[in-house]
Amino acid sequence: MTRKKALVVRGGWEGHDPVRAAELFLPFLRSHGYAVRIEESTEVYADAAEMAGTDLVVQCVTMSQISAEQLAGLGAAVVAGTGFTGWHGGIADSFRASSDYLHLVGGQFATHPGKEPCERRGVQEDNYLPHVVTITELGRDHPVTAGIEDFELHTEQYWVLHDDLIDVLATTTHPCRPWQPWQRPVTSPAIWTRQWGAGRVLVTTPGHSLDVLEDPNVRTVIERGMLWATRTASAS
Repeated sequence: MTRKKALVVRGGWEGHDPVRAAELFLPFLRSHGYAVRIEESTEVYADAAEMAGTDLVVQCVTMSQISAEQLAGLGAAVVAGTGFTGWHGGIADSFRASSDYLHLVGGQFATHPGKEPCERRGVQEDNYLPHVVTITELGRDHPVTAGIEDFELHTEQYWVLHDDLIDVLATTTHPCRPWQPWQRPVTSPAIWTRQWGAGRVLVTTPGHSLDVLEDPNVRTVIERGMLWATRTASAS
């Protein structure tokens, strides 16, 4: 039986600890029979032969930049059936200057609302708020989120700009607080899928720090998402 091939690409902003974050999931991939290749930059995306043989890309690259050649290689691989997944800024806040990347993923981090200004101390925790991740009706039957109940986190709560070609498995709602400029609660997708050509895309927005990635609900979604996004027989 041919082993599935997973490509783990990590880098970008160090605040998301891309090396240790990605390493949390390597044992899972290997225990499920994947041959894992790890790259520290997106240069591999421009290698057409390597990408054609890759069944799953797990990306953990916040912000940073990507060349047109690299992005074209990633996009072509997904269209041909390579799965693409990641969490938090490693997929939803990557390559802000690339509209084609945003088009591929279907949603883009806009902000994470913070505490009341008088409570802020100039640290990352200024943006940690208690919030609920709510599983949608679609999510209750989807293999990535089936059996997971609504759950609460105390971390960054992503506000996401998105289109309607995504299938939303979970949402989170930003309340309207007195110090914020918006006038009513805003609901953002928190977990979503996207069919792109023959490829599957799965985005999980929680995952700012290692403790969030180790939350049982978040970790389950990410691990199931890797299996679900992997190239299917119909895309081979």
